[in-house]
Amino acid sequence: MKLKSLTLSLLIAASAAIPLAAHAADKPVLEVWTMSLSPKFDGYFKNLVAQYNAQHPNVEVKWTDYPWDVIQAKFTAAVGAGKPPALVNLNVPWAYDYQQEGLIQPLDNLIDKSQYVAGALKDVTFNGKVYAFPHYNGANVIAYNAELFKKAGLDPNKPPKSFDEELQYAKTIKAKTGVAGFAPTLGPTKIEALLMQNGLDVVKDGKPAFNSPAHVAFVKKLADAYKAGALLKDNLFSQDNFQVAMAAYNGGRLAMLESTPTTLTRVRDEAPKLYAHTRVAPAPLGPTGIAAGGWMFNFAVARNVDKALLPEIGKFGNYLTNAQNQLAFAKLAGTLPTARQAAADPHFQKVADNAGAAERAVSIAAANLDKTRTLFLSVKNADVLSAKLSAAVEKAVTGRQDVKAALDEAAAYWASKL
Repeated sequence: MKLKSLTLSLLIAASAAIPLAAHAADKPVLEVWTMSLSPKFDGYFKNLVAQYNAQHPNVEVKWTDYPWDVIQAKFTAAVGAGKPPALVNLNVPWAYDYQQEGLIQPLDNLIDKSQYVAGALKDVTFNGKVYAFPHYNGANVIAYNAELFKKAGLDPNKPPKSFDEELQYAKTIKAKTGVAGFAPTLGPTKIEALLMQNGLDVVKDGKPAFNSPAHVAFVKKLADAYKAGALLKDNLFSQDNFQVAMAAYNGGRLAMLESTPTTLTRVRDEAPKLYAHTRVAPAPLGPTGIAAGGWMFNFAVARNVDKALLPEIGKFGNYLTNAQNQLAFAKLAGTLPTARQAAADPHFQKVADNAGAAERAVSIAAANLDKTRTLFLSVKNADVLSAKLSAAVEKAVTGRQDVKAALDEAAAYWASKL
């Protein structure tokens, strides 16, 4: 979603930073906004805030939750009016956009960097400065049908270790069993992440870089797998093919499913017989060493928040995202923490011998948190450009256009817009 632009004059007028609301006894009030976490997590946040207020009688924290499709407009308007919340819940692309617009501020002097995993801090580090307190995250694992592996002559104890191996396994499975092997997401906003994770630049030096020989070779591998029937064709080029891939896996029409650990609970509940034959492994890291599936949420601070409140905002931001609170939230939500000590907790690290794939998936994903990143296209008009690239990849992969010609055409369009 795009930020609503604010005029320079509005920002200058707002820079005076009208203080946040105060209690009748001049007790400062810190407003904290979260995104689509109510009503499911009402108990968690009300208890967390109540405990903090009891321990810090000199300040009052107030929690408000807004739907994900409302919070940006609310925050932008609050910044423009000079009445921003103390902390606002954002995803990484939104934090990047707000930083580009100059509407949030670096937190290097407020944040306890030592409590977070490396990948989380990198996600919210822009131009060498940290712009948010990391909160919860995700990381992909690969679930696979061991029975289909056996029928295809593949060793179930040797899952694919790279994207190339995933494609090769998928082709073997299709040839030997007739079942599609893999369902990558090649649609808008996802194709760039796939390229980046595999060490292929999308933009370099301000110019499109995705029509190089290496990019052409990569897309040709996808085209070969598609032609062989190795890729699940349902919604392959849509922005999100998770639901159809999930249904295909549970229905025995897909051999490998790459997704977050919570996916395995659906396999367990919806396809118990298949779940008994499901195994799980880390999703391939690729040449970049980046674990896919990261989509981290965080808490940022507006540029024009009352400076006198920054020390208290820093205290609460560190408290809100510390190991104890993140662990409690992760257990409730089925997410992964970004606090280092929380990720090292036995809840994530110890797996019983008789544990099923769902429990093993959580431990496997948590082990990759240092390498987990949120990959996204950080340019203006990203939605339009991404749709153009995805359309080019679709034409190339399905054989409707020569791979190099399709990528060149998309690159020319990008060059005219960047």
